[in-house]
Amino acid sequence: MKAEELEVIENQASRFTVSHKKIIAYFFLVLLIFISATMVVFEVFEYRHDYRQMTTYLREEDDLNAEWGRLLIEQQTFGSTSQIGTRAVTQLRMFSPPTADTVVISLPSLEQKK
Repeated sequence: MKAEELEVIENQASRFTVSHKKIIAYFFLVLLIFISATMVVFEVFEYRHDYRQMTTYLREEDDLNAEWGRLLIEQQTFGSTSQIGTRAVTQLRMFSPPTADTVVISLPSLEQKK
C-alpha cells in the first residue's frame, strides 16, 4: 500500500505543480495585458498632447505669416513714399517752396458762422 500511496501523492503533487504553473502563466499573461493596455493609454495621451501642441504651432505660424505679409505691405508703402519724393525731385524738378513763399489758409470754424 505504501507504493500506491506514494503514487497517489506524486500524482497529486504533479497536478498541484501543473495547476500552479497554469496559475502563474495566467497571472503573467494578465499582467502583460494590463501593462500593454496601460502603455496604450499613455501613448494615446501623448499623441493627443503632441497633436494639440502641433495645432497651436500651426495656428501661431499662420498668425506670423499674416503679420509678415502686413509688414511687407507696410514696408512697400513707406518705401514708395520716399521713392515718389525722389522721382518728383529728379524727374519733374519739383521742390518744396521756401517758408517766405508759403501761405497758411485757415478755414472759418463752425462757431464763427453762427
